Amino acid sequence: MDIQGKHVLILGGYGLVGRAVAREILPHRPARLVIASLRKAEAEEAVQQLKAEFPDSPTQILPAWGDVFLRAEWQREDILPRKAVLADPEARGRLIDDILGSLTDEILASSLLYQLITGTWGNLGGLPAHIVVDCMNTATVVAYQDTYTTARHLKAQLAKSQAEVDWHAEVEHLLASLYIPQLVRHVQIFHAAMKRAGTQAYVKVGTSGTGGMGLNIPYTHGEEKPSRVLMSKAAVAGAQTLLTYLMARTPDGPTVVKEIKPTAMIGWKQIGYGPIKRHGRPYQLYDCPPEKAVSVHDKANLTPQGDFGEKQDSVLEAVYINTGENGLFAAAEFAMITALGQMESVTAEEIAHNVVWEIMGGNTGKDVIAALDGATMGPTYRAAYLRGAAIKRLRQLEAEHGESVAFEILGPPRLSKLLFEAHLLKRVYGTIDKALEPTPEEAAAALEAVVREDAQLRQKILSVGIPILLSDGEHMLRGPILKAETAEQGWVDLTPANIAHWQQRLQMLLDEIRLQTGGDTSSRYDRIYPATREWDANALAISPGELVGWLLNTEERGFRFKR
Repeated sequence: MDIQGKHVLILGGYGLVGRAVAREILPHRPARLVIASLRKAEAEEAVQQLKAEFPDSPTQILPAWGDVFLRAEWQREDILPRKAVLADPEARGRLIDDILGSLTDEILASSLLYQLITGTWGNLGGLPAHIVVDCMNTATVVAYQDTYTTARHLKAQLAKSQAEVDWHAEVEHLLASLYIPQLVRHVQIFHAAMKRAGTQAYVKVGTSGTGGMGLNIPYTHGEEKPSRVLMSKAAVAGAQTLLTYLMARTPDGPTVVKEIKPTAMIGWKQIGYGPIKRHGRPYQLYDCPPEKAVSVHDKANLTPQGDFGEKQDSVLEAVYINTGENGLFAAAEFAMITALGQMESVTAEEIAHNVVWEIMGGNTGKDVIAALDGATMGPTYRAAYLRGAAIKRLRQLEAEHGESVAFEILGPPRLSKLLFEAHLLKRVYGTIDKALEPTPEEAAAALEAVVREDAQLRQKILSVGIPILLSDGEHMLRGPILKAETAEQGWVDLTPANIAHWQQRLQMLLDEIRLQTGGDTSSRYDRIYPATREWDANALAISPGELVGWLLNTEERGFRFKR
């Protein structure tokens, strides 16, 4: 269909993909483009940026904002409204009725999503959306309400006396967190709103929930592979895809109903240096000098959080790459997650191109609704090509500001542990072959010496919740947060036994490098480690991100099975 002269609504328009879609659409001269985001400031910022980038565009570009899973009347400019709604007994009861009750005209008309699509919200003037591009990560919004935690809390209340528990509120909180009823009502409102608005095209930018990887995905919430929350996200994403498929088979709805489903990490938004924030708050730096090491045999020292470490006067600053929704990654984390065989990556611009091409009637082969099994959008040549440019810039900034290893945002803690241990091996020995020369005891002592002498490195490790187990295996250095219960799960482990394990890994990698550079020059091997791509058996520099990416492929079997 022709985009020129149409009214376009982009949900999730502030995000990495949403903005890329807006940039791809504006040259087609729609009459109006509405950028909708969760927060008012985000929507307004995106609109201002687009106006600055397209100063001569005839398109009217407007911001819209709010939580589309709630009523329009509940929206607040100062805070996200869901928490306030759940805290208000009357509003909470109304929310549960909105989710679980029969769909009525009153529920429809009150929904923010309905008002955005039909043009009855705010300053939209009653002009409905002809084209809706849904770039919201709906599966994340629904699944991360975490029914499991709510259910555990409710179960814990059973041990209390009846008088101690507000059972009405407890049950309502659980009902409000149910995944499928929320998704079903969301799709019902979506379809009804587009039908009444006369929307002609709907394109969903979906998710696989695991970035295209399987149940062996290494990046998850805790040591469960994958966590139930992450599996719930994938389940919700799959359910939404099938509901969208049914929407495409329903008369009187949009003529064009499609879903583009990226199955790789989407990147990236910015590369820079500065404070490292999680959930909007910077990491406070903490130190634990070696002389204040605590015993690992005292259970009080193994609590996930406590009064440990010495608070510093500054926050964690480092080189980072901003991947949008996924947050900030360290250079090594980015190198690891985009390594061949890991999640790899796809760019927002490629996704946006496919979205707009499908709207215009093109056949990209990436419409999941048309081909559920064969249309997922995986890693791309462009992303792989630009990965080298991104890593080169990260390395330049590292040379200026210091190496960027792990922020413990990607998770779980084991990944940060492996990256920091690989970094220490690089610091001390530089190359794979040199790291194989000392005994495990000698290497453990050498790595511990670096930790003892380099307070800045030590602080970076401890401040993101990763403790350091000293070579004696009896004492640890830690900050106030302890993100793992054991060394295997997420402690930097300087014991000779762990160093011996690393030497076994390095020997395996060295053998692989020699094999792949010593004869066969065909496309048989993936050539994951840089030395094998450079055809140089002597290019044995330790690269933490590449090394851990190789390790996850081989030892952890956390690789992409379907490419």
